[in-house]
Amino acid sequence: MEAYARYGPALIRKCQRLLQHRQDSEDVVQSLFVDLLSDPGTPRTLDLPYLYRAVTNRCLNHLRDAKNRARLLAEHDGSLRGPARVACDEQVHGLELVLRLAEKLDDGCLEVLAYRYFDELTQEEIGELTGLSRKTVGKRLERVREEVRRLLGARGGDA
Repeated sequence: MEAYARYGPALIRKCQRLLQHRQDSEDVVQSLFVDLLSDPGTPRTLDLPYLYRAVTNRCLNHLRDAKNRARLLAEHDGSLRGPARVACDEQVHGLELVLRLAEKLDDGCLEVLAYRYFDELTQEEIGELTGLSRKTVGKRLERVREEVRRLLGARGGDA
């Protein structure tokens, strides 16, 4: 598929910023294109904004399902888990916060969070990409900030 050759590397890099793991990123992007190829209703030409949103949603679903995957792996043989991943403390804490946010925020806020903090898009760019007004994007970002403050406050209070 021409779209994979053209946009695949950029989509993998985008996923890797969200998931912090190259193989998971490749799996997410490849599964997106497999689904697109198997759907007869897929348009012949795919544009980058559509693919960008689709891969962002799949990454967020992947993060959301992390707890369930961990529970299932804990119930089964340790050999199924594969090698342990090593990451620096800052990345681990950042990913932990994103996972906790994924449990608390709605899909709209999570999408804006990903575009703003992982892709470093401006509110105007996010608005253009999602079809939302800049004001709506700003309100969603404020909800994200409030939840971050609440989660970090709870973590600090527990220590």
